[in-house]
Amino acid sequence: MTFPAFIFGFLIAALCGAAFHFWRAEAVKKLILYLILAELGFWTGHIAGTALGWSFGMIGLLNAGMGVLGAALFLFVGNWLSQVEISQK
Repeated sequence: MTFPAFIFGFLIAALCGAAFHFWRAEAVKKLILYLILAELGFWTGHIAGTALGWSFGMIGLLNAGMGVLGAALFLFVGNWLSQVEISQK
């Protein structure tokens, strides 16, 4: 993978995380969580799609379609898990 493709993927993932934060409209500390989750999900989706041979939404060497699906999956699951409150006795 080339450096420009990596930077472009980083920006796409950051846009996914920022859009999710805008949609959810929560605290700033959640923005950091969403950006990290979007990056992890995007690159996991990209690598999984490439390894399995699924080419959905390819932009050059970047498997952007699978990356966005991975980011969305990580964001929704991460948001759901962050809503759980731990009760202390």
